[in-house]
Amino acid sequence: MTTAVDVVHELARRGLTVAVAESLTGGLVAAELVSVPGASAVLHGGVVAYATELKHTVLGVDAELLAARGPVDPDVAVAMARGVRDRLAVGGRPAAVGLATTGVAGPGPQDGHPAGTVFIAVAALGADVVRRLDLGGDRGAIRTAAVSELLVMLAEWLDETRE
Repeated sequence: MTTAVDVVHELARRGLTVAVAESLTGGLVAAELVSVPGASAVLHGGVVAYATELKHTVLGVDAELLAARGPVDPDVAVAMARGVRDRLAVGGRPAAVGLATTGVAGPGPQDGHPAGTVFIAVAALGADVVRRLDLGGDRGAIRTAAVSELLVMLAEWLDETRE
């Protein structure tokens, strides 16, 4: 099982930094990462862009994309990850990796998407990865599962790019 400890330690070992853009998870990804001692060496920060407009104004997601497809979309997830990676630069240097979550935690549907429809994304080194999740359970279970799945996806990316 992949944990925040695993990914934080691997990011630190490789000298990589990360920034997080969250919608439905509302800061849970960043909280999970900062629960690990030493996270300050790798985490630039996080943005909770819960309102759709903030995905555009803060993270730079294309307004036309948001208008056409809404916030629950794979391309929106990738744009959020790219945006947070670039906008949360420290010392003029963007984070090496951007992470993003967007979707519907429930209890009911949103914009035609049922609760549990989630997109997670990793944007790094010119290689963007996005995954659709169809999660079950209540609001809390959906949010927790989205965090876990994003950490797994980050760990997979780290494995694939290992020196």
